[in-house]
Amino acid sequence: MKQINIGGVPEHFNLAWYLGLKNGEYKEEGINLRWKDYFGGTGAMCKGLRNGDIDMAVILTEGIVKDIIAGNKSKIVQIFVETPLIWGIHVAAKSSYQTINDLKGTKAAISRYGSGSHLMAYINAENNGWDIKKDLVFEVIKNLDGAVEGLTEGKADYFMWEKFTTKPLVDNGTFRRVGNCPSAWPCFVIAVREEFLKTNKEDVKTILNIVNSTTAEFKDIPSIDRMIANRYEQEIEDVQEWLSLTEWSQENISKQTIKKVQDELFALNIIPEKWEYKDLVFDL
Repeated sequence: MKQINIGGVPEHFNLAWYLGLKNGEYKEEGINLRWKDYFGGTGAMCKGLRNGDIDMAVILTEGIVKDIIAGNKSKIVQIFVETPLIWGIHVAAKSSYQTINDLKGTKAAISRYGSGSHLMAYINAENNGWDIKKDLVFEVIKNLDGAVEGLTEGKADYFMWEKFTTKPLVDNGTFRRVGNCPSAWPCFVIAVREEFLKTNKEDVKTILNIVNSTTAEFKDIPSIDRMIANRYEQEIEDVQEWLSLTEWSQENISKQTIKKVQDELFALNIIPEKWEYKDLVFDL
């Protein structure tokens, strides 16, 4: 049986992978798919792909586009979640900051440089008319636990992370959310190392077919809202809202979307140049 390593964030978006693994669907096809949770998010997964620790990743679109252009020899093979990610903008519960504009020029906690929390801080700054060079200051905090410590102890002033993942921390009085910042494109894609793709194309297709059959019917799974609420320690009302806002995809990313992502990243000086579609995306 062939072992294939895949990484993703330990969040509700990726429950479809867990269900397929639990049901033994990959093993039935001769694939020992090993899932690795990346609490550090996109930056940590990019490193995992570069090092060969994982063969595939379920990763933020803007993060992998940036890292491929920066030398990560991987390709996008499919959109996983079609809808945008809603980034909550959080401060410590006792912080004096009340609005997004209060945060201009203060210190943003980011999991690491090149991560989603880093890139979206630029997009939030642009959305609010801030000076990118003067009004953005960063503090690396590694992950969500690091953000709790960093904001509570005053090492950083605000932190951007997926709204529903951080909602329990808002509910329990650790964070206060001062606003939201949705991404302007499908949030998660599936990326595969080029070297692995060359010799394992059929296995990648098989893996995608299995997860796609789960995501196509995900919302129809009996008591899926309760399952998510229990597994990810969320309120059922929040899960139901999240399900109503989220759509999965079984298609590859379009040329138009790749152009949109690159145009935005280039305008913010996050990438030094724009690449051709074929250099970022592989059609299976």
